[in-house]
Amino acid sequence: MPPQTRYAKSGDVSIAYQVVGEGPRDLVLVPGWISNVEVFWEEPSAVRFLESLARFSRVILFDKRGTGLSDRVPDMPGLETRMDDVRAVMDAAGSERAALFGYSEGGPLCVLFAATYPDRASALITHGSYARRIRSSDSPWMPSAEEWERFIESTVRGWGGPVGLAERAPSRMRDQAFVQWWARFTRMSASPASSAQVLRMNAQIDVRHVLPSVRVPTLLLHPTGDRVVPVEASRYMAEHIPGAKLVELPGIDHLPFTDNAEQVLREIRSFLGELPTEAESDRVLATVVFTDIVGSTEQAVALGDRRWRELLGGFHAAVRREVGRFRGREIDSAGDGVLAAFDGPARAVRAACAMGEAVRSLGVTVRAGVHTGECEVLGNKLAGIAVHIGARVASVAGPDEVLVSSTVRDLVAGSGLAFADRGLHTLKGVPGDWHLFAVDRRVAAV
Repeated sequence: MPPQTRYAKSGDVSIAYQVVGEGPRDLVLVPGWISNVEVFWEEPSAVRFLESLARFSRVILFDKRGTGLSDRVPDMPGLETRMDDVRAVMDAAGSERAALFGYSEGGPLCVLFAATYPDRASALITHGSYARRIRSSDSPWMPSAEEWERFIESTVRGWGGPVGLAERAPSRMRDQAFVQWWARFTRMSASPASSAQVLRMNAQIDVRHVLPSVRVPTLLLHPTGDRVVPVEASRYMAEHIPGAKLVELPGIDHLPFTDNAEQVLREIRSFLGELPTEAESDRVLATVVFTDIVGSTEQAVALGDRRWRELLGGFHAAVRREVGRFRGREIDSAGDGVLAAFDGPARAVRAACAMGEAVRSLGVTVRAGVHTGECEVLGNKLAGIAVHIGARVASVAGPDEVLVSSTVRDLVAGSGLAFADRGLHTLKGVPGDWHLFAVDRRVAAV
C-alpha cells in the first residue's frame, strides 16, 4: 500500500511528501525534472526501487514546488528556494540529518544543500546528474542554449503522450504498460507550460563553483549510455568534489529505477553502510555581504564625534534589522562597515539592497559586495578566502551600488534578480581576474 501523502509548509507554499521505511539512516530522495509522489506507486519498477531503498533507510520523497501534488507557483523557483523546501520537508518528517539522493536535475540541488548545510547532510548521492546544464568551455558535452530551447519546444508539442521516454528509459520503450504509465506520470506531474518553465529554469543551473565546497561523503552514479546527460558530466563533478566516488554503470537508462536499478541499490546500500556517524562541519558554503558607508571620514569630520556616534548607532540598527529580516546573521561590525552571512545568495543580494534603502533616510549612502564561497567556521565567526573576496568586491563598488561575484550571479538563477555586467577586475590580494556584476535594484526590491 502506498504511504500517506502529507504536506510541509515552506513559507506560504505546501510541499507534498511521503515517508517510507524505518531504516537506521534517513535518505531524502530529490526527483529530477518533474514528479508525482502518488503516481510513482502505480509503476512496479518504481515501487520495487522505493521499497528496496526503504529496507535500509527511512526514505523521504517529495514533489518540488510547482510540480506533482505540491502547490503550483506562478514562477518556477531557483535552487535556493528549493533548498528551503527540502529543509521544510525534513523538519516536517522529523529528520535532523539525512543523506541526499538526487537524480538528474535533483543532483545540483543536493550539491548546493550539502555544501550549505553539512550539519544536515550526512552524504551526497547523485544519479545521471550534472553541475551545469548548458554547454560551456568546460562542459562541451552539454547541449547549446539553442538546442535546449528546441528540446523544450518539442517536449511541449508532445505533452500528453510518453514525452521524453525514448531518451530517459529506452530499455522500456517496448513495454506498453510502462509507456502508458510514463505518459500518465508526466501529465499528473505538470502541465505543458509548467514543464517548459522547469526546463528553462534547468538551463540556468550552474553549481560548478560550489563543487569544491562539498565536504560530505559523495557517491556519483552515472550510466555510461545515458542519452539525457552524458557521463562526462559526472566525471567533471568527480574531479571537482573532494574525495567523491564515481561509479560508472553499464546501462542506457537515465532513470535510476529501470535497467540499472539493482546495481544502483547495491552501490547506495554499500555507500550508506560505510558513512561516518559524526558530522564534520568546520567548513560551510556561505554568502557573505560587506557594506560600508561611502565618504565616512568626511561625514565624521563634518558631524563631530557625538553626532557621528549617533549616526553610526542608527546605521547599525537599521542594517541589523535587514540582516534579520532576510535570515542572515551579523558576523562582524567595525566602525562604518558590517559583515553578514546568509545561507542563500538570493537572500543575501536582496538583503544588501534593502540595507542601502534602510539607511537612506539617515542621510547615509553605502556600497556593498556579495560573494559565495567556502568559509571556515570559527565559533560564531567566519574566516577564509571567501570572506576576503567579499570585502574586496565591496571595495570596488560605487556609491549606492551592490556588486556581486560571478559565483553569486550563477547561483541565483530563477530568483528573478537581474544584473549589469561590470567586467573583469583585479581584487587586491586575490589571485586572478574576477568578473563582477551590479545588481539591478529595481528588481531586487521585496
